Amino acid sequence: YCVEDDFGIRNMMLYTLNSAGMQAKGFEDAQSFYKELENQLPELIILDLMLPQEDGLTILSKLKAKTKTEKIPVIIATAKGTEYDKVVGLDSGADDYLVKPFGMMEMLSRVKAVLRRTKRQSGEIYTYNDICLDDTRHEVLIENKKVDLTVKEYEILKLFMENIGVALSRDKILSYIWGVEFLGETRTVDVHIGTLRSKIGKCGDYIHTVRGIGYKMEKI
Repeated sequence: YCVEDDFGIRNMMLYTLNSAGMQAKGFEDAQSFYKELENQLPELIILDLMLPQEDGLTILSKLKAKTKTEKIPVIIATAKGTEYDKVVGLDSGADDYLVKPFGMMEMLSRVKAVLRRTKRQSGEIYTYNDICLDDTRHEVLIENKKVDLTVKEYEILKLFMENIGVALSRDKILSYIWGVEFLGETRTVDVHIGTLRSKIGKCGDYIHTVRGIGYKMEKI
């Protein structure tokens, strides 16, 4: 689904996506978009942040607040130079971003990349000392007690458990979890790891800061 109020841009996006073999639908505002969500859920949403009546960040927060739509990947479209909107959007659960004006081939490439990443095989159960991450149920147990994590905290923990003992740079974590290249601002990684550490209790001590690089998980 493409939520974009500019008729010309929206039509070009739909033409490009449909020409690439995808089934794309466009919406000019939040209300028409919400109405279609009741009929069918998309595999991915491209969401413009500057919309009439209800802005994109508000729509994004509503999507992530509902169980029905929280796992649908979202690519946000922002105006050039609005670094703040990009960071807020990513922190709010967006999977990638496009900076206007963007090329249609760039859009198509990012859509394919996000779909590949979100469709990657899941279903494994990861265990490390007192941590159990069950990807079939999408839940985390610490000492056999369920812990509620946000989508991004869950993905970060899964990335660590797939790479025990490996030092991961902030840039790599940002790129892998949020699907973007280095933004010049990796503070969002530190914030999410800080909340993850606090939520998993004493197991948070397994996540170590590697000076000058980033983080790694191992019991020392």
